[in-house]
Amino acid sequence: MSALSELYERIVADFPILQRQVHGRPLVYLDSAASSLTPRPVVAALVDFYEQHRANVHRGLHQLSAEATDLFEGSRDRIARFLHAPRREQIVFTRGCTSAINLVAQAWARPRLGPGDVVVLSELEHHANLVSWQIVCRQTGAKLRYLPLTAEGHWDLTELARVIRDDVKVVAVAHISNVLGGLNPVEAVVAQAHRVGAVCLVDAAQSVGHLPVDVQALGADFVCFSSHKMCGPTGLGVLYGKLERLEAMEPLEGGGDMIVHVDWEESTWNQVPYKFEAGTPPIAEAIGLRAACDYLDELGLATIREHTQALTEAAVLALEELPGVKVMGPKQGRVGPVAFTVEGVHPHDVATILDGEGVAVRAGHHCAQPLHARLGIPATARASFYLTNRASDVDRLVAAVTTVQKVFGHVR
Repeated sequence: MSALSELYERIVADFPILQRQVHGRPLVYLDSAASSLTPRPVVAALVDFYEQHRANVHRGLHQLSAEATDLFEGSRDRIARFLHAPRREQIVFTRGCTSAINLVAQAWARPRLGPGDVVVLSELEHHANLVSWQIVCRQTGAKLRYLPLTAEGHWDLTELARVIRDDVKVVAVAHISNVLGGLNPVEAVVAQAHRVGAVCLVDAAQSVGHLPVDVQALGADFVCFSSHKMCGPTGLGVLYGKLERLEAMEPLEGGGDMIVHVDWEESTWNQVPYKFEAGTPPIAEAIGLRAACDYLDELGLATIREHTQALTEAAVLALEELPGVKVMGPKQGRVGPVAFTVEGVHPHDVATILDGEGVAVRAGHHCAQPLHARLGIPATARASFYLTNRASDVDRLVAAVTTVQKVFGHVR
């Protein structure tokens, strides 16, 4: 039993939705890889802002604006500490992790790429970290190259020097796959990227908030993630960047607060990070993410990782004991997602029957169609575990999958 399991009664109290029933059955929420649940302290922070401090930030001289600004900018400070970022200016607020990747692709990479240049991704990337680079390569004439996977679903590091060589300008890879669940050795990829003079972006949407992430230790030039996958509000992403990279980038969007001076012919940009935050920022969402960081740090990120990894690996073992069930990806060292197939049953049917049993999972290609093509299947069902789960949820999942097999006549 993990330390987090002993706190489960407190966690249930912090997440009232866990006390809900779905189709007359107690809810088992196994869709945190898509979006995690939100605890009371985060909701309370949002309510406090809207009820007591609701105003726009930065430009107002009245008391409410000053209070909102302090809360908002204090959130930037808190997130910088959460990531072990050297400076608060390295934290840029965006609309989501997808928006952060697009910002790097368009504001950093597009002006610097041309024919003959290469962008390297891996074969397990989310569409957010694939389509964004397809677009910029089409715009610039650069080409894409992929770090292949082994049969077990790991990066094939024996191919690292062949794939990331002198013609590579950008490397963009996921810290944890949202399908295969493995914790990827991004430090080795970052080191090889820097060895050939390339910049490296890490998509940390599935890792930040699920385990300790130190951006200085990772060494990447850019790290991005989403608030809503780590107990925070929706509609907010964070881009961390090395200061020299951010300062060298032009803004992607124009508008209020990203300027110092505007005249009829030209404008002068604001300093980092504000030159990337045109318009009214996600004030309440940033304040909510600050509360989420406090909540996760109180539980302990190392403890959350231990708990989630134990549940994930237990689910892999239990599912693969069922006849006709196949789990995608590595059997160990994975955190969160467990994508699987049931022989003879479409994943959408699997998810529908599981929903009837009160078990919430996702089905489809999970915004990773090329990866599913690489695996030779069109879709999977995906259960994903987090701090809001316990061992009995694994049992409920396995029992529900057995029900699927009974419905389709695969077991008696």
